[in-house]
Amino acid sequence: MDRSRSSRGAAPPRAIEPPRIPRVSRLVLRPNRKRTSPLVARLPRPREAVDACGRALRRAGPALVTTASLALIATGLTVGHRFLTTSTRFAIAEVEVRGSTVLTPDEVRAVLPIGRGDNIFEASTAAAERALLALPWVAGADVRRELPQRIVVELRERTPAAVVSADDLYLVDVEGRPFKRVAVERGEGKDLPVVSGVPRDLYQQAPDEAAARVRRGLDVLAAWTAAARPAAGEVSVAGAGATVFTYDTAVAVHVGDAQGDVLAARLARFDATWNALSPEERERARAIHVDNETRTDLVTVSFRTN
Repeated sequence: MDRSRSSRGAAPPRAIEPPRIPRVSRLVLRPNRKRTSPLVARLPRPREAVDACGRALRRAGPALVTTASLALIATGLTVGHRFLTTSTRFAIAEVEVRGSTVLTPDEVRAVLPIGRGDNIFEASTAAAERALLALPWVAGADVRRELPQRIVVELRERTPAAVVSADDLYLVDVEGRPFKRVAVERGEGKDLPVVSGVPRDLYQQAPDEAAARVRRGLDVLAAWTAAARPAAGEVSVAGAGATVFTYDTAVAVHVGDAQGDVLAARLARFDATWNALSPEERERARAIHVDNETRTDLVTVSFRTN
């Protein structure tokens, strides 16, 4: 086949036109053709500005009032605190002590962490009460302020019931608990009965048992002094029984382990025996046993031989 002939008969190829570029591209920023107005024209009118400020103040009013109030309160508290804690008007001028019979007021004031000249509001009444309760004689304490310049101390002192001889002499209360060593030079323990037979080791190892022994001795003393009998100077609670020693003649009255009606019956037998003795026999008597459990009607009396 003739290629040249076939070529002449075919349609000529179309020419490729170049791409048309738009006059205005979407990526091109167009200038703002909006006509600008002068700055003065854009400012709000005076009335509009006043109204806007009024609305803003009305919205912020409660918050501003609250803030101002808090600031005033804080300032007032600061000024008031400074005045109360620094003014000489509230300097302590007197520390009054009430309820002390054994301790002197000066002894009480000496242990207080507050004193004359201190600010009454800065004084710690709780610290003062702790300091007082550390004193052996003090069972209770109340410290309070009396404005503008007085501190009042109310004391409740312990009442000693007896003197316990336990390797040394100690004052005990009605519960049988020792609370301080006897200061003989101050006259402590004078005219108080002595409870013996309670070793110091027992107080250290079994304080409840030791206190129970002392209470038993106090009960015997209370029953003894309930009637007209020779003054008791000491009661011994060694072991299970109790022995009362008279003060003047030092007669040992053995009442044994008894309480209540049994103790009362044994003391009644002592009364009958003591009343039956002559004055000379009472002087010579050294021991009276009313603790015979098998022969309750039998009383044994021991006399001094010389």
